[in-house]
Amino acid sequence: MKKNDISKEDKTIPTTRKSEKVYDVVALVDDLLQKAIETGASDAHFEPTSREIVIKFRLDGVLQAVEKLPKILGDNIIARLKVLGGVLTYRNDIPQEGRIQRDDKLNDGKVIDQRLAVFPTIHGQRAVVRFFYEESGLSELGNLGFSPCIYAALQEIAAQNQGVLLLTGPAGSGKSTTLAALLRFILQNFPGKSIVTLEDPVERHIEGVTQVQITPQGEMTFPTALRSLLRQDPEVLMIGEIRDAETARIAVEAGLTGHLLMSTMHSGSPTGALLRLLEMGIEPYQITSSITAVLNQRLVRKLCNNCKRKNVTTREYEPAGCEDCCRTGFKGRVLISELVQLDGQLRQAILAKADLDEMEGILRNRGHMNMYQDGMRLAQDGITSREELNKVCGQNG
Repeated sequence: MKKNDISKEDKTIPTTRKSEKVYDVVALVDDLLQKAIETGASDAHFEPTSREIVIKFRLDGVLQAVEKLPKILGDNIIARLKVLGGVLTYRNDIPQEGRIQRDDKLNDGKVIDQRLAVFPTIHGQRAVVRFFYEESGLSELGNLGFSPCIYAALQEIAAQNQGVLLLTGPAGSGKSTTLAALLRFILQNFPGKSIVTLEDPVERHIEGVTQVQITPQGEMTFPTALRSLLRQDPEVLMIGEIRDAETARIAVEAGLTGHLLMSTMHSGSPTGALLRLLEMGIEPYQITSSITAVLNQRLVRKLCNNCKRKNVTTREYEPAGCEDCCRTGFKGRVLISELVQLDGQLRQAILAKADLDEMEGILRNRGHMNMYQDGMRLAQDGITSREELNKVCGQNG
Protein backbone atom coordinates (compact mmCIF):
# COMPACT_ATOMS: atom_id res chain seq x y z
CA MET A 1 0.00 0.00 0.00
CA LYS A 2 1.32 3.43 -0.92
CA LYS A 3 1.94 5.94 1.84
CA ASN A 4 -0.93 8.20 0.77
CA ASP A 5 -3.37 5.47 -0.25
CA ILE A 6 -6.41 5.72 2.03
CA SER A 7 -8.16 2.41 1.65
CA LYS A 8 -11.92 2.35 1.13
CA GLU A 9 -12.34 -1.38 1.67
CA ASP A 10 -15.48 -2.50 3.46
CA LYS A 11 -15.19 -4.10 6.87
CA THR A 12 -17.43 -7.15 7.23
CA ILE A 13 -18.51 -7.34 10.84
CA PRO A 14 -19.76 -10.82 11.84
CA THR A 15 -22.91 -10.74 13.91
CA THR A 16 -23.02 -14.32 15.15
CA ARG A 17 -20.82 -14.24 18.22
CA LYS A 18 -20.00 -11.37 20.56
CA SER A 19 -16.32 -12.28 20.71
CA GLU A 20 -16.03 -11.97 16.92
CA LYS A 21 -17.60 -8.50 17.06
CA VAL A 22 -15.08 -7.34 19.62
CA TYR A 23 -12.21 -8.85 17.67
CA ASP A 24 -13.26 -7.13 14.43
CA VAL A 25 -13.72 -3.74 16.08
CA VAL A 26 -10.24 -4.03 17.58
CA ALA A 27 -8.80 -4.75 14.13
CA LEU A 28 -10.89 -1.99 12.56
CA VAL A 29 -9.72 0.69 15.01
CA ASP A 30 -6.09 -0.43 14.74
CA ASP A 31 -6.34 -0.30 10.96
CA LEU A 32 -7.82 3.22 10.96
CA LEU A 33 -5.17 4.57 13.34
CA GLN A 34 -2.44 2.96 11.26
CA LYS A 35 -3.80 4.49 8.05
CA ALA A 36 -3.89 7.90 9.74
CA ILE A 37 -0.21 7.56 10.61
CA GLU A 38 0.75 6.32 7.15
CA THR A 39 -0.90 9.32 5.49
CA GLY A 40 0.73 11.73 7.96
CA ALA A 41 -2.55 12.90 9.47
CA SER A 42 -2.24 15.21 12.47
CA ASP A 43 -5.68 14.17 13.81
CA ALA A 44 -8.20 11.39 13.30
CA HIS A 45 -11.84 12.34 13.96
CA PHE A 46 -14.57 9.81 14.80
CA GLU A 47 -17.80 11.78 14.36
CA PRO A 48 -21.23 10.21 15.04
CA THR A 49 -24.23 11.32 12.98
CA SER A 50 -27.86 10.23 12.99
CA ARG A 51 -27.15 7.44 10.47
CA GLU A 52 -23.44 6.57 10.61
CA ILE A 53 -20.07 7.27 12.13
CA VAL A 54 -17.78 9.30 9.88
CA ILE A 55 -13.99 9.00 10.13
CA LYS A 56 -12.00 12.04 9.00
CA PHE A 57 -8.25 12.65 8.82
CA ARG A 58 -6.69 16.10 9.09
CA LEU A 59 -4.15 16.15 6.28
CA ASP A 60 -1.95 19.25 6.00
CA GLY A 61 -4.40 21.14 8.19
CA VAL A 62 -7.55 20.21 6.22
CA LEU A 63 -10.16 17.65 7.34
CA GLN A 64 -11.03 14.96 4.80
CA ALA A 65 -13.61 12.20 5.19
CA VAL A 66 -11.98 8.83 4.56
CA GLU A 67 -14.50 6.30 5.87
CA LYS A 68 -18.20 6.00 6.70
CA LEU A 69 -19.25 3.10 8.92
CA PRO A 70 -22.65 1.82 10.14
CA LYS A 71 -24.10 3.65 13.13
CA ILE A 72 -24.32 0.35 15.06
CA LEU A 73 -20.51 0.21 15.25
CA GLY A 74 -20.15 3.66 16.81
CA ASP A 75 -20.38 2.70 20.48
CA ASN A 76 -17.95 -0.21 20.08
CA ILE A 77 -15.43 1.92 18.18
CA ILE A 78 -15.48 4.63 20.83
CA ALA A 79 -15.28 2.01 23.58
CA ARG A 80 -12.17 0.53 21.94
CA LEU A 81 -10.57 3.98 21.71
CA LYS A 82 -11.37 4.53 25.41
CA VAL A 83 -9.65 1.27 26.32
CA LEU A 84 -6.57 2.29 24.30
CA GLY A 85 -6.61 5.76 25.88
CA GLY A 86 -6.99 4.47 29.45
CA VAL A 87 -10.17 6.43 30.22
CA LEU A 88 -13.42 5.32 31.85
CA THR A 89 -15.41 3.16 29.44
CA TYR A 90 -18.61 3.31 31.50
CA ARG A 91 -18.86 7.12 31.56
CA ASN A 92 -20.56 8.32 28.38
CA ASP A 93 -21.85 11.64 29.70
CA ILE A 94 -18.63 13.56 30.39
CA PRO A 95 -15.63 14.76 28.35
CA GLN A 96 -12.51 12.64 28.89
CA GLU A 97 -8.88 12.86 27.81
CA GLY A 98 -6.29 10.11 27.66
CA ARG A 99 -3.08 8.95 26.02
CA ILE A 100 -2.82 5.99 23.65
CA GLN A 101 0.32 3.92 24.09
CA ARG A 102 2.27 4.01 20.85
CA ASP A 103 3.31 0.81 19.10
CA ASP A 104 6.71 1.33 17.47
CA LYS A 105 6.28 -1.88 15.47
CA LEU A 106 3.28 -0.36 13.70
CA ASN A 107 4.46 3.21 13.15
CA ASP A 108 8.21 2.62 12.77
CA GLY A 109 8.88 5.05 15.61
CA LYS A 110 7.44 8.00 13.65
CA VAL A 111 4.80 8.80 16.26
CA ILE A 112 6.06 9.95 19.65
CA ASP A 113 2.63 10.42 21.24
CA GLN A 114 -1.08 9.87 20.62
CA ARG A 115 -3.69 11.86 22.57
CA LEU A 116 -7.35 10.93 22.84
CA ALA A 117 -10.22 13.32 23.56
CA VAL A 118 -13.81 12.07 23.90
CA PHE A 119 -16.87 14.30 24.04
CA PRO A 120 -20.62 13.45 24.34
CA THR A 121 -23.00 14.65 21.59
CA ILE A 122 -26.70 14.12 20.81
CA HIS A 123 -25.77 11.32 18.38
CA GLY A 124 -23.27 9.59 20.63
CA GLN A 125 -19.70 10.15 21.71
CA ARG A 126 -17.29 11.99 19.46
CA ALA A 127 -13.58 11.11 19.63
CA VAL A 128 -10.45 12.75 18.26
CA VAL A 129 -6.99 11.19 18.28
CA ARG A 130 -4.12 13.62 17.84
CA PHE A 131 -0.75 12.34 16.58
CA PHE A 132 2.61 13.85 17.49
CA TYR A 133 5.39 12.90 15.09
CA GLU A 134 9.14 12.75 15.51
CA GLU A 135 10.27 15.65 13.33
CA SER A 136 14.04 15.68 13.64
CA GLY A 137 14.37 18.19 10.81
CA LEU A 138 12.35 20.76 12.77
CA SER A 139 14.32 20.63 15.99
CA GLU A 140 16.73 23.37 14.87
CA LEU A 141 15.60 27.00 14.80
CA GLY A 142 17.27 27.57 11.45
CA ASN A 143 15.25 24.77 9.81
CA LEU A 144 11.77 26.08 10.64
CA GLY A 145 11.53 28.34 7.59
CA PHE A 146 11.65 31.82 9.12
CA SER A 147 12.69 34.66 6.83
CA PRO A 148 16.33 35.74 7.33
CA CYS A 149 15.38 38.95 9.19
CA ILE A 150 13.02 37.19 11.63
CA TYR A 151 15.52 34.38 12.18
CA ALA A 152 18.23 36.91 13.04
CA ALA A 153 15.89 38.79 15.40
CA LEU A 154 14.90 35.57 17.22
CA GLN A 155 18.58 34.73 17.73
CA GLU A 156 19.13 38.13 19.32
CA ILE A 157 16.09 37.71 21.59
CA ALA A 158 17.27 34.25 22.69
CA ALA A 159 20.61 35.77 23.70
CA GLN A 160 18.99 38.27 26.09
CA ASN A 161 18.92 37.78 29.84
CA GLN A 162 15.46 39.19 30.46
CA GLY A 163 12.22 40.11 28.75
CA VAL A 164 9.13 38.37 27.43
CA LEU A 165 8.65 36.84 23.97
CA LEU A 166 5.02 36.05 23.10
CA LEU A 167 3.96 33.66 20.33
CA THR A 168 0.48 34.00 18.85
CA GLY A 169 -1.51 31.91 16.43
CA PRO A 170 -4.32 29.35 16.38
CA ALA A 171 -3.99 25.75 17.54
CA GLY A 172 -1.84 23.73 15.17
CA SER A 173 0.18 26.70 13.89
CA GLY A 174 3.53 25.34 15.08
CA LYS A 175 3.96 27.46 18.22
CA SER A 176 5.14 24.53 20.38
CA THR A 177 7.66 23.51 17.72
CA THR A 178 9.05 27.05 17.59
CA LEU A 179 9.34 27.26 21.39
CA ALA A 180 11.13 23.91 21.55
CA ALA A 181 13.56 25.02 18.82
CA LEU A 182 14.25 28.27 20.70
CA LEU A 183 15.04 26.34 23.88
CA ARG A 184 17.40 24.03 21.98
CA PHE A 185 19.10 27.08 20.46
CA ILE A 186 19.69 28.51 23.94
CA LEU A 187 21.03 25.17 25.20
CA GLN A 188 23.48 24.90 22.30
CA ASN A 189 24.69 28.49 22.27
CA PHE A 190 24.51 29.44 25.95
CA PRO A 191 25.35 26.26 27.89
CA GLY A 192 24.93 26.26 31.64
CA LYS A 193 21.72 28.27 31.73
CA SER A 194 18.94 27.03 34.01
CA ILE A 195 15.87 26.41 31.82
CA VAL A 196 12.45 25.38 33.17
CA THR A 197 9.16 24.86 31.33
CA LEU A 198 5.55 24.65 32.49
CA GLU A 199 3.40 22.74 30.01
CA ASP A 200 -0.09 21.28 29.72
CA PRO A 201 0.80 18.69 28.61
CA VAL A 202 4.52 18.14 27.91
CA GLU A 203 4.58 17.49 24.16
CA ARG A 204 8.28 17.18 23.38
CA HIS A 205 10.99 16.03 25.75
CA ILE A 206 14.10 18.24 25.56
CA GLU A 207 17.31 16.93 27.09
CA GLY A 208 18.86 19.48 29.43
CA VAL A 209 15.58 21.28 30.20
CA THR A 210 13.56 20.84 33.39
CA GLN A 211 10.02 20.22 32.15
CA VAL A 212 7.00 20.39 34.47
CA GLN A 213 3.58 19.07 33.49
CA ILE A 214 0.55 20.95 34.75
CA THR A 215 -2.47 18.69 35.36
CA PRO A 216 -5.76 20.36 34.37
CA GLN A 217 -7.75 19.54 37.51
CA GLY A 218 -4.76 19.44 39.85
CA GLU A 219 -3.78 21.80 42.64
CA MET A 220 -0.61 22.96 40.84
CA THR A 221 -1.96 25.54 38.41
CA PHE A 222 0.13 27.71 36.09
CA PRO A 223 0.11 30.71 38.50
CA THR A 224 0.97 28.54 41.53
CA ALA A 225 3.80 26.74 39.74
CA LEU A 226 5.18 29.90 38.14
CA ARG A 227 5.21 31.82 41.41
CA SER A 228 7.10 28.99 43.11
CA LEU A 229 9.52 28.50 40.22
CA LEU A 230 10.72 32.08 40.44
CA ARG A 231 12.32 31.06 43.75
CA GLN A 232 14.13 28.15 42.04
CA ASP A 233 16.69 30.47 40.41
CA PRO A 234 15.76 29.85 36.74
CA GLU A 235 17.24 31.99 33.98
CA VAL A 236 14.93 30.96 31.14
CA LEU A 237 11.25 30.13 31.62
CA MET A 238 8.78 28.76 29.09
CA ILE A 239 5.04 28.70 29.85
CA GLY A 240 2.86 26.63 27.53
CA GLU A 241 0.14 29.28 27.41
CA ILE A 242 -0.91 32.47 29.17
CA ARG A 243 -4.60 31.80 29.80
CA ASP A 244 -5.62 34.22 32.53
CA ALA A 245 -4.79 37.57 34.10
CA GLU A 246 -2.96 36.06 37.08
CA THR A 247 -0.57 34.07 34.89
CA ALA A 248 -0.03 37.12 32.67
CA ARG A 249 0.77 39.30 35.67
CA ILE A 250 3.37 36.88 37.06
CA ALA A 251 4.89 36.36 33.59
CA VAL A 252 5.32 40.10 33.10
CA GLU A 253 6.89 40.43 36.55
CA ALA A 254 9.31 37.62 35.68
CA GLY A 255 10.34 39.47 32.54
CA LEU A 256 11.06 42.56 34.64
CA THR A 257 13.18 40.76 37.23
CA GLY A 258 16.02 39.16 35.29
CA HIS A 259 14.28 36.26 33.54
CA LEU A 260 13.90 35.49 29.86
CA LEU A 261 10.34 34.20 29.52
CA MET A 262 8.62 32.72 26.46
CA SER A 263 4.96 31.83 26.15
CA THR A 264 1.96 31.65 23.82
CA MET A 265 -1.32 33.56 23.70
CA HIS A 266 -4.45 33.12 21.62
CA SER A 267 -4.61 36.19 19.43
CA GLY A 268 -5.01 36.87 15.74
CA SER A 269 -2.24 39.45 15.52
CA PRO A 270 0.75 40.83 17.48
CA THR A 271 -1.06 44.09 18.29
CA GLY A 272 -4.10 42.06 19.37
CA ALA A 273 -1.91 40.21 21.89
CA LEU A 274 -0.66 43.51 23.34
CA LEU A 275 -4.22 44.81 23.67
CA ARG A 276 -5.30 41.57 25.32
CA LEU A 277 -2.68 42.11 28.03
CA LEU A 278 -4.17 45.55 28.65
CA GLU A 279 -7.64 43.98 28.87
CA MET A 280 -6.28 41.53 31.45
CA GLY A 281 -5.44 44.45 33.69
CA ILE A 282 -1.68 44.59 33.10
CA GLU A 283 -0.44 48.14 33.53
CA PRO A 284 0.79 49.78 30.28
CA TYR A 285 4.20 50.62 31.79
CA GLN A 286 4.67 46.95 32.73
CA ILE A 287 3.94 45.86 29.17
CA THR A 288 6.32 48.39 27.63
CA SER A 289 9.07 47.47 30.11
CA SER A 290 8.78 43.68 29.90
CA ILE A 291 7.54 42.63 26.43
CA THR A 292 10.43 42.35 23.99
CA ALA A 293 8.57 41.09 20.93
CA VAL A 294 5.47 39.27 19.66
CA LEU A 295 5.82 36.54 17.03
CA ASN A 296 2.71 35.68 15.02
CA GLN A 297 2.79 32.57 12.86
CA ARG A 298 0.71 30.22 10.71
CA LEU A 299 1.26 27.08 8.65
CA VAL A 300 0.26 27.07 4.97
CA ARG A 301 0.06 24.06 2.70
CA LYS A 302 2.92 23.44 0.26
CA LEU A 303 2.17 22.79 -3.38
CA CYS A 304 2.78 19.18 -4.39
CA ASN A 305 6.07 19.11 -6.32
CA ASN A 306 4.79 16.23 -8.40
CA CYS A 307 1.78 17.97 -9.93
CA LYS A 308 1.93 21.75 -9.39
CA ARG A 309 1.51 23.76 -12.57
CA LYS A 310 2.29 27.31 -13.66
CA ASN A 311 -0.58 29.55 -14.75
CA VAL A 312 0.42 31.08 -18.09
CA THR A 313 -1.59 34.23 -17.34
CA THR A 314 -0.57 35.02 -13.75
CA ARG A 315 2.84 33.28 -13.98
CA GLU A 316 2.13 31.81 -10.53
CA TYR A 317 2.01 28.16 -9.53
CA GLU A 318 -1.33 26.49 -8.76
CA PRO A 319 -2.42 23.12 -7.31
CA ALA A 320 -3.43 20.34 -9.70
CA GLY A 321 -3.84 17.04 -7.84
CA CYS A 322 -2.34 13.59 -8.22
CA GLU A 323 -2.11 10.23 -6.46
CA ASP A 324 0.93 11.38 -4.50
CA CYS A 325 -1.01 14.19 -2.76
CA CYS A 326 -4.39 12.41 -2.45
CA ARG A 327 -5.73 14.65 -5.26
CA THR A 328 -5.47 17.77 -3.10
CA GLY A 329 -2.65 19.49 -4.98
CA PHE A 330 -0.81 20.06 -1.70
CA LYS A 331 1.65 17.99 0.29
CA GLY A 332 3.23 19.15 3.54
CA ARG A 333 3.14 22.57 5.19
CA VAL A 334 5.48 25.52 5.55
CA LEU A 335 5.75 28.38 8.05
CA ILE A 336 4.83 32.03 7.49
CA SER A 337 5.28 34.60 10.24
CA GLU A 338 5.58 38.21 11.34
CA LEU A 339 7.56 39.65 14.24
CA VAL A 340 6.76 42.90 16.05
CA GLN A 341 9.52 44.28 18.28
CA LEU A 342 8.54 47.08 20.62
CA ASP A 343 10.14 50.40 19.70
CA GLY A 344 9.69 53.88 21.11
CA GLN A 345 6.65 54.84 19.02
CA LEU A 346 4.81 51.57 19.76
CA ARG A 347 5.60 51.87 23.46
CA GLN A 348 4.17 55.37 23.51
CA ALA A 349 0.98 54.07 21.87
CA ILE A 350 0.65 51.36 24.54
CA LEU A 351 1.18 53.88 27.34
CA ALA A 352 -1.57 56.01 25.77
CA LYS A 353 -3.80 52.90 25.54
CA ALA A 354 -4.20 53.29 21.79
CA ASP A 355 -6.73 51.11 20.01
CA LEU A 356 -6.05 48.38 17.44
CA ASP A 357 -6.34 50.62 14.38
CA GLU A 358 -3.83 53.12 15.76
CA MET A 359 -1.28 50.40 16.54
CA GLU A 360 -1.75 48.77 13.12
CA GLY A 361 -1.24 52.20 11.54
CA ILE A 362 2.08 52.62 13.35
CA LEU A 363 3.26 49.25 12.01
CA ARG A 364 2.24 50.10 8.44
CA ASN A 365 4.00 53.47 8.59
CA ARG A 366 7.26 51.89 9.67
CA GLY A 367 7.15 49.33 6.83
CA HIS A 368 6.25 46.29 8.90
CA MET A 369 6.11 43.06 6.87
CA ASN A 370 2.94 41.17 7.79
CA MET A 371 2.34 37.45 7.39
CA TYR A 372 0.72 37.74 3.98
CA GLN A 373 3.71 39.64 2.63
CA ASP A 374 6.03 37.06 4.20
CA GLY A 375 4.03 34.31 2.49
CA MET A 376 4.23 36.00 -0.92
CA ARG A 377 7.93 35.21 -1.07
CA LEU A 378 6.94 31.54 -0.91
CA ALA A 379 4.22 31.95 -3.54
CA GLN A 380 6.69 33.62 -5.89
CA ASP A 381 9.06 30.69 -5.46
CA GLY A 382 6.30 28.17 -6.22
CA ILE A 383 6.27 26.74 -2.69
CA THR A 384 2.66 27.67 -1.95
CA SER A 385 -0.15 29.41 -3.83
CA ARG A 386 -1.69 32.87 -3.55
CA GLU A 387 -5.09 31.21 -3.02
CA GLU A 388 -3.74 29.30 -0.01
CA LEU A 389 -2.31 32.51 1.46
CA ASN A 390 -5.68 34.24 1.03
CA LYS A 391 -7.37 31.35 2.80
CA VAL A 392 -5.00 31.40 5.78
CA CYS A 393 -4.38 35.14 6.12
CA GLY A 394 -7.55 36.61 4.66
CA GLN A 395 -7.81 38.31 1.28
CA ASN A 396 -4.60 40.28 0.70
CA GLY A 397 -3.60 39.81 4.33
